[in-house]
Amino acid sequence: MYIIVVGGGKVGYYLAKTLLNDGYELLLVEKNPKKVAIYAERFGSVVMEGDGAELSTLETAGAARASVIVAVTGDDEDNLVICQTAKRLFNVPRTIARVNNPKNESIFRKLGIDVSVSATNLILNIIEQEIPQRSLVHLMTVKHGQVAIVEATVEEGAPVVGKSLAELTFPPNVVISAVIREDSLILPRGETVLQPDDEVIALSNKASEEGLRQMLTGA
Repeated sequence: MYIIVVGGGKVGYYLAKTLLNDGYELLLVEKNPKKVAIYAERFGSVVMEGDGAELSTLETAGAARASVIVAVTGDDEDNLVICQTAKRLFNVPRTIARVNNPKNESIFRKLGIDVSVSATNLILNIIEQEIPQRSLVHLMTVKHGQVAIVEATVEEGAPVVGKSLAELTFPPNVVISAVIREDSLILPRGETVLQPDDEVIALSNKASEEGLRQMLTGA
């Protein structure tokens, strides 16, 4: 797999270093000649000087054969241009962009960037997951955070207690994936009856999370 990382700041540097250590074929593109000189001493010929937002640079970098292009410059506009150019002109299968301003994340999503990463939003999500009142813990998010694998403990008196899954009407786009009872894993079926202290793992879209939380916890 050939990966192009555009942007030689701290994120790009450590990302490139990790990918190289993991054995990936990689090229790090950076427009600051001083950084290029330093990185070339450390990484060798896998460092290239150039502006990744320019078509000629991506062409020289071999974007046409890249499996992934990661844009992690400090400029959101550049990251957007890099990913769009890679996608539309070089048919790169997967584009990943760093989003410095979290307000731009929805724009990146609408404009077809495969994955956008906002450090601010990631930290906010972690903080929210640690608030006890939420009672719904995100184990993993996919599709730009619109779909999540979540976990919740069934509370005494919750609407689901004593009822089978077949009897319950969960919010749209919710799938109960597993039930953990004490030390046992239960693969849910229609006849599975939920009990207090059951740990329920579910797949849910963002719009249905609150309804699912209310059903499982009664809050």
